[in-house]
Amino acid sequence: MKKKSVTPEFSRRSLIKYGGGMIGTSLMATVLGSGVIRPELGMSQTDLTPDEALEKLMQGNRRFVKRKQENLNQTTVNLQQVASGQTPFAAVLSCADSRVPIEILFDRGFGDIFVVRDAGNIASESAIGSLEFGTLVLGARVLMVIGHQDCGAVISTMNGAEVPGQIGVILDRIKPAIANYLGQGDDRTAIRNATEANILYQINLLNQSPVISKLKADNKLKIVGGYSDFETGEIVLVSE
Repeated sequence: MKKKSVTPEFSRRSLIKYGGGMIGTSLMATVLGSGVIRPELGMSQTDLTPDEALEKLMQGNRRFVKRKQENLNQTTVNLQQVASGQTPFAAVLSCADSRVPIEILFDRGFGDIFVVRDAGNIASESAIGSLEFGTLVLGARVLMVIGHQDCGAVISTMNGAEVPGQIGVILDRIKPAIANYLGQGDDRTAIRNATEANILYQINLLNQSPVISKLKADNKLKIVGGYSDFETGEIVLVSE
């Protein structure tokens, strides 16, 4: 089947309309040349609908949980295929915890997922800006915010921990999300509930982005929450 050239659905004018402003000529050239057709999808990844993109993610996680990984797009050949540009079908805001390796959990590889990670999976200004780029410019169709079991940032916030350096900035970003769970850091059920509350809170912050909210309104993006279970490896949807 003849491969077709795919161009992300935006223009210089639309970037201004979305609030993204004008991007540089060299960056524009890079993005416009980034339409990559992936054989296992049979299409450019940005041809997927938001629901289809979410299902691709969850299919990969189900394979991981069942130990039936296909190890998609993980070779040096796959890396060379996307060397000239990227069109990830999904974007993820995840906690930086080393036990949450995104591509492994979703059985994906090079060029599949645009990943932003920080402690506590907080939607900071830089994280939101990165995800605006990953969705508007690169064309990711689903954006998942992932928290996880026994998150140290969440537990520390629940316990009102005194922390050094800039760590306190992270806890301050989580505190509004878990006001109902302060002082309950020894209760496993409360920790799970607080983690999910933080996921939903960070999603709410992302929804306040004019770029992301416009993509959602135009049915070009879906935002969901996920909870990473360390006992099984399963990503459980928190919101959809």
